[in-house]
Order: sequence, then structure tokens, then C-alpha cells
Amino acid sequence: MQSADTVQIETHAAASLRYIRNSMESATSFALPGSAGVAMGAVGLLAAALSSAPSMQRHWFLIWLVAAVVAGGLGGSLVIRPSSLRGLALSGTPIRKFAFCLLPSMFGGAVLTGVLWSYGNLNAIPGTWLLLYGCALIAASVPTTRTIGIMGGLFVGLGLLAFLLPDRLQILLLGIGFGGLHVLFGFLIGRMGHGSEV
Repeated sequence: MQSADTVQIETHAAASLRYIRNSMESATSFALPGSAGVAMGAVGLLAAALSSAPSMQRHWFLIWLVAAVVAGGLGGSLVIRPSSLRGLALSGTPIRKFAFCLLPSMFGGAVLTGVLWSYGNLNAIPGTWLLLYGCALIAASVPTTRTIGIMGGLFVGLGLLAFLLPDRLQILLLGIGFGGLHVLFGFLIGRMGHGSEV
């Protein structure tokens, strides 16, 4: 028969192990693959080239909406694939934190896009996209790396600049942000070892 002391020690040990396991799981950072940024940036550069062509300029909004869906799907699949290879469950704490940090600003951007489009205020959309995507990246840097936060800050700066520039230059800023910054930081993250800090 076990004594009361033995039961208390076993209960305390089990509680301690649960605490250690939960602490380790929540402390694990989520590493983003550089390939996701490069792939998303390539889509952004293609969208910038298409929407800058004189015959396609009036369709810039549709081009960028399609590019956002393609880049999001491509980037998401590249982010999820390495995490499953590392044994992280898709519902695990690091991925859940990443999603909870990233998605609120993205959702806000989608809502504001619909509102601005319905009022015919398309010239405010590029700045809104850049600004809110930057905010999403800054928030997502919490479970990832400060490199993602730096990229987010640059997106915020581009978004603020887009609100000040004439309409014809806003497409250029979309290309610089969603194309150039993604490719640049994708290469940087890839060189640092799939999102780990150096």
C-alpha cells in the first residue's frame, strides 16, 4: 500500500512534468522557411509587372487579388510542409501562435479592402494592404524571429508612403513590398537557417 507521502510526491512530480512540457512547447519558436518568402515574392514581382503594363493597368486590382490568393496558398503550403517534417503538429503552440498573431491584421485588411472597393476608393487599397500586412508581420515576429518584425516594419513604412504618393506610384510600392521585400528577406532567412536567428 502506498503512503500519503508517496501519493503526494507522485502528484507533484506529474504536475511538474506537465508544467515543464507546457513551458517547453510554448517556448518553441516557429521557423519560417526562406523559400516561402522567395516564392511569394516571385508572385508579387509577376503581379507588379503585369499590372504595370499599359494595357493591364486598369485591371491592377484584380491582378493583385489573384496574386494574393496564389501567394498565400503557395507560401502557406511551404510554411506548413517543413513544420510537419520537424514533427510539429499543425495545432501545436508555435504554429497556433503564428496564426493568431498573423491572421487578425490580415482579416482586417480583407474587410477594409471590401469596404474601400464598395465605396470606389481604390487608391487607398495599396497603402492599406502594405500597412496591415506589415502589422501582421510585426505581430507574427513574436513566435518566429525579429527578422520577420524588421520586414514588417518596412512594409508599414511602404504603406504610410503609399498614402502620400500619387496613384501611379502605388503599384510600384506594391511590387517593392510584396515582391522585392519578400524575395530579399526570403533569401536572408534561408541563409540564416530556415528562420533561426544568427
